[in-house]
Amino acid sequence: REDWAPAMRIFSEISTWIVAPIILAVIAGKYLDNRYNAENLWLLILTGFAFLISAYGIVKTVKKFQEKIKHDEQKNLDN
Repeated sequence: REDWAPAMRIFSEISTWIVAPIILAVIAGKYLDNRYNAENLWLLILTGFAFLISAYGIVKTVKKFQEKIKHDEQKNLDN
């Protein structure tokens, strides 16, 4: 069980960074487009912004796990 737990943690964090901003962008974009009769303008703008947020979150998550792996490897070498 310990072998796949870190991989599942990484997968779930990255998936969250992909799914959450996109879902929020679609909901908010559709609402704003209907409210202001904008023909998908807000949907496209918010989806683009959600993509940038997702990219930032993924990079941040990967860097965090890279540092943890380096730290764990160094700890194992010291023992």
